[in-house]
Amino acid sequence: MKIKKGVTKMSIIKEYNEALQKLYDHVGFKEDYVTYPIDDNTNMYWYIDNDKEIYYAETIDAEEYYSGTIYTQRFYDKYVYEGKDYTMIFANYHIDGMKYFSFFDNKKKIDKSEIEWNEI
Repeated sequence: MKIKKGVTKMSIIKEYNEALQKLYDHVGFKEDYVTYPIDDNTNMYWYIDNDKEIYYAETIDAEEYYSGTIYTQRFYDKYVYEGKDYTMIFANYHIDGMKYFSFFDNKKKIDKSEIEWNEI
């Protein structure tokens, strides 16, 4: 990796940690024992069904959607953190055992009663 003059590897890590903390602060999340990778879904339209399932698609009128479950983690009291602009959801997409902190844009949150999607 080529680093610009005057930039150190440690400054890159510091900037990353500061940016991550800004995301956490925005949604009111306080990191505890377990953390997961960030999954950026801010370009997706999305909704939560029955407080258990996450559905999301690239367009509001999509015929197909992706889905995952809200992952409940024993170290946290809640699993959906809604900020002014973004929502962070503990997500399990059932891929290789990975869990994520998935971020969604609140402007793209939809009411599921307004659409009909077909599962992939």
